[in-house]
Amino acid sequence: MASRNANPHGLKPIGLDQIWDDLRSGIEHVYKRQTMPKSRFMELYTHVYNYCTSVIYQSGQPGHSGGPRTQGSRRKNQPTGGAHFVGLELYKRLKEFLKDYLVNVLEDGQDLMDECVLEFYTKRWEDYQFSSKVLNGVCSYLNRHWVRRECDEGRKGIYEIYSLALVTWRENLFKALHVGVTNAVLKLIEKERNGEPINTRLVSGVINCYVELGLNEDDPSAKGPTLSVYKEHFEHCFLDDTERFYNRESSEFLRQNPVTEYMKKAESRLQEEQRRIHVYLHESTQDHLACVCERVLIEKHLEIFRAEFQNLLDDYKNEDLGRMYQLVSRIHDGLGDLKSLLESHITSQGLSAIEKISDSAGNDPKIYVQTILDVHKKYNALVLTAFNNDAGFVAALDKACGKFINNNAVTKIVNSSSKSPELLARYCDLLLKKSSRNPEEAELEDTLNQVMIVFKYIEDKDVFQKFYSKMLAKRLVQHMSASDDAEASMISKLKQACGFEYTSKLQRMFQDVGLSKDLNEIFKKHQQMIQQPLDIDFSIQVLSFGSWPFQQSCAFSLPTELERSFQKFTVFYSSQHSGRKLSWLYQMSKGELITNCFKNRYTLQASTFQMAVLLQFNQATSFTLQQLQESTQIKMDTFTQLIQILLKSKLLVAGDDEADLQPSSILSLFLQYKNKKLRVNINVPVKTEVKQDHEATHKHIEEDRKLLIQAAIVRIMKMRKVLKHQHLLGEVLNQLSSRFKPRVPVIKKCIDILIEKEYLERVEGQKDTYSYLA
Repeated sequence: MASRNANPHGLKPIGLDQIWDDLRSGIEHVYKRQTMPKSRFMELYTHVYNYCTSVIYQSGQPGHSGGPRTQGSRRKNQPTGGAHFVGLELYKRLKEFLKDYLVNVLEDGQDLMDECVLEFYTKRWEDYQFSSKVLNGVCSYLNRHWVRRECDEGRKGIYEIYSLALVTWRENLFKALHVGVTNAVLKLIEKERNGEPINTRLVSGVINCYVELGLNEDDPSAKGPTLSVYKEHFEHCFLDDTERFYNRESSEFLRQNPVTEYMKKAESRLQEEQRRIHVYLHESTQDHLACVCERVLIEKHLEIFRAEFQNLLDDYKNEDLGRMYQLVSRIHDGLGDLKSLLESHITSQGLSAIEKISDSAGNDPKIYVQTILDVHKKYNALVLTAFNNDAGFVAALDKACGKFINNNAVTKIVNSSSKSPELLARYCDLLLKKSSRNPEEAELEDTLNQVMIVFKYIEDKDVFQKFYSKMLAKRLVQHMSASDDAEASMISKLKQACGFEYTSKLQRMFQDVGLSKDLNEIFKKHQQMIQQPLDIDFSIQVLSFGSWPFQQSCAFSLPTELERSFQKFTVFYSSQHSGRKLSWLYQMSKGELITNCFKNRYTLQASTFQMAVLLQFNQATSFTLQQLQESTQIKMDTFTQLIQILLKSKLLVAGDDEADLQPSSILSLFLQYKNKKLRVNINVPVKTEVKQDHEATHKHIEEDRKLLIQAAIVRIMKMRKVLKHQHLLGEVLNQLSSRFKPRVPVIKKCIDILIEKEYLERVEGQKDTYSYLA
């Protein structure tokens, strides 16, 4: 007997047989792809709804709609009163219908092959997929309630109706036809690879089917397919087929064509395969396909590529080099040998270019630096365009430039790597010194940027610093700078490259020049105020001792004509700066003499030493060499060269052979002197002074290096306390490499000096180990 209120909603049980005939008729209609009015769709939907909501009461006969139930459980969509949704029988009939339908479909396609089977398979799949989605809509109430409940409770083999349709297709049609279908697809793809047009919709239709069939068996409700069917039954076969095809083609093509043509072919094939992914394959295949193609088309032929790489470099085939880079860069660690080959090639080209100009480059810094820049520019452009500015190829360019710039035919002549920084400093001097050939500001700035490219590769940056410092000092003292802005710009570039310490003295030089201008103004005003104006146009530059790279002046007797101004300034400066001492650099001084003894009135631009000699001729027109030397006190070797310059300029004449001057040789003023110019510059550097200055510069460089090495050793040992000899050498080399490359024997000598000074000591009982003494 039923309990009261067992059916509060008034629902009546509906048997499946009551609705099935009409429902089946409607489903057949759907699978024939015939147009269906919306009202008919709703009738079918209502059949499913009515059946699913039909209930059997628990108090009568407990409902079992498929699968065990937990006693007393109630689902949130379950009608009150203990009723259960039904659906198992309907689900079974739908499954049976789909199977019968596909068995009939299969009969039409079992004997088909190649494109015929593809046309059959894709057309039937497209119709079946569409119809199954419509059926899924008709059965949506069954999906939402009965199917979901069964899945939630762990019942295996129960799917939403669309998924059921896919499973049924997989079991009844796919299993029977997939081998033939897959082979037909692979044949079509091979046709396309051979240049024949194909119907890509046939391929994409099959691929779409294989992807859809990859249901997640463990979680039927999961979104998206697992691709298991696609991977197992198509992708693996496709990749094997691809490998075989390109193995055969690449070997045959290389036998009949040059490597450059093969690279074009490989590039084209890779692009085709990429397009194939976008047109009809699944995107998940992209990486696997690329891997296979790269292995067969590129990696297998790397040795051939590497052999051709050198030929392409020799022949300047930049386009082909770029194509090779793009191909080989796809292979893991494939570019290593190409980088090494490029480095060797650039080194060789750089050495060869410098060797061609080595006879003149030692004395012409412009030719030397421009040759280096031409090589760098050429291969920097190659790295930028062909090798996509790849960091590894940039590093190869840098290493190669470092090699041929620091060790080449020019440096070997003087047996010193310091020749390159010296020539670079001299080139900077040419650019920044006043000249009729000075470039415009913008062009000069660009040239200085080019100079910094070479500077970057110089190992001995301390050598450049010394020579640049000396040349800058002369430009400033002699007022020969072409542009203060350009000078400041160059110092700024050096500071950016090497730090503040590297340029601190250079910047202090500029400060001294500015202070000297102010000091001259104050001095002139002071002399006017005390009513002792100067009888000559006298200008002085006071330079701080530690910042300027000048040697102390040699012995010299100042002419009486200059003595008065000299004394006045000395007294003035002492009154302004008590306790400071002035050391006069006569060799750096210069002035102008106005002549009254020749037919024309000339202004001679002369060094102070030259002025001292010429002013002697105010007392007499002839002197012996010995007399002139004694009156000026200039050293004899320098003095002799000074006289030779005056003889060469025709201001003086010698009574004896000019080429073999003796202390007793008579020197006379040449009163018939003529010159086309009224302002004549006779201030030519004395060779002895230039040579001595050059030697002194190198000597100072060596002394400074020893101090820097010692300072580095002390810094390292202070931090480490105890260190092995080899480790100490390594750290010193590492710390100083940005300034210069220390020689190991010099480092060892510096260690010995520091041991003698008791900064370090050797550890007893431990070989080659030092400890720091606080």
